[in-house]
Amino acid sequence: MTILNANTASSTSVPPVGDTPQGRFKADNKRLINCSQVDVNQLMPLKYHWAWEHYLNGCANHWMPTEVGMTKDIEMWRSNKLSEGERFVIMRNLGFFATAESLVANNIVLAIFKHVTNAECRQYLLRQAFEEAVHSHTFLYVVESLGLNESEVFNMYHEVPAIAKKDQLEMELTSEILDPEFTTDSFEGTQAFLKNLIGYYLVMEGLFFYTGFVMVLSFHRRNMMTGIGEQFQYILRDETIHLNFGIDLINGIKQENPEVWTPEFQQTIIDRIKYAAELEIEYAKDCLPTGILGLNGDLFREYVQHIADRRLERIGLPPQYGSSNPFPWMSETMDLSKEKNFFETRVTEYQSSGSLSWD
Repeated sequence: MTILNANTASSTSVPPVGDTPQGRFKADNKRLINCSQVDVNQLMPLKYHWAWEHYLNGCANHWMPTEVGMTKDIEMWRSNKLSEGERFVIMRNLGFFATAESLVANNIVLAIFKHVTNAECRQYLLRQAFEEAVHSHTFLYVVESLGLNESEVFNMYHEVPAIAKKDQLEMELTSEILDPEFTTDSFEGTQAFLKNLIGYYLVMEGLFFYTGFVMVLSFHRRNMMTGIGEQFQYILRDETIHLNFGIDLINGIKQENPEVWTPEFQQTIIDRIKYAAELEIEYAKDCLPTGILGLNGDLFREYVQHIADRRLERIGLPPQYGSSNPFPWMSETMDLSKEKNFFETRVTEYQSSGSLSWD
């Protein structure tokens, strides 16, 4: 006879420790979204090994902005070595990135994380959210180092039309997913979720960021503003992994939910990416009204179209432009497997836990 007291739960309501009413979890039961069979916190056994690999790659690229020296940048910024056009390009890109990174972070934490029901993907999203915080920290660090007007830089997202239009496109996607009634367990909900993922991974991080990378890294290639350039190299490495994870997630959801990938929806995505490309071309022309460092609006039209085609192809959609890449050196910069170690110039050493001061 079993005697129950106030501190003992009913034997019929509590499964044995380490077990569940359904038995042990199986990797095959995992799904990227709409998973009701498997606890979303069940990391092992892995099913989506690509998600875990992206997480490990992100950890291997760990960095902090304060590890990069800014002395040379400060000297150059205070000198007369930069033209007004060059200063304008740097300011515009700082203004865009300063708030764009926080938009991506908000989308991950407030919208995406809730609806991705796979533990290994969530593990990567946690890592990415931290990296977005590091990127936001980077632009604060640069602004403070150069003594820039913080209000000017951090308010460009609603004071500069070319930036505001890009941000508005992304905020609309997050707003849809943040609706309290939103769910991915419907046909329309899954399509809306895919539209958000494509909008943030392929458009924001895979298209909107890349003209800025070209502009800032063009300074770095000429040994100008090397501190900012080095930090943009680190960010580009992070963004390359973000993009690859996002593409794998999008393609995985498509594979598990093929009914939502209709011809009509595919055309909607193509039209959205083409619209985003025009916004990015407008942004590039705004940054380069007269051209600098051999860069101009026409070159960026070609580049943006080239990038847009590559993004479309990665999710199984046909290219729309057929434009070539006018900046082939960017392919080398994006190559994560190349031998150059971007992190060899760090100026700050890590402290081990045993040497930290807890006063």
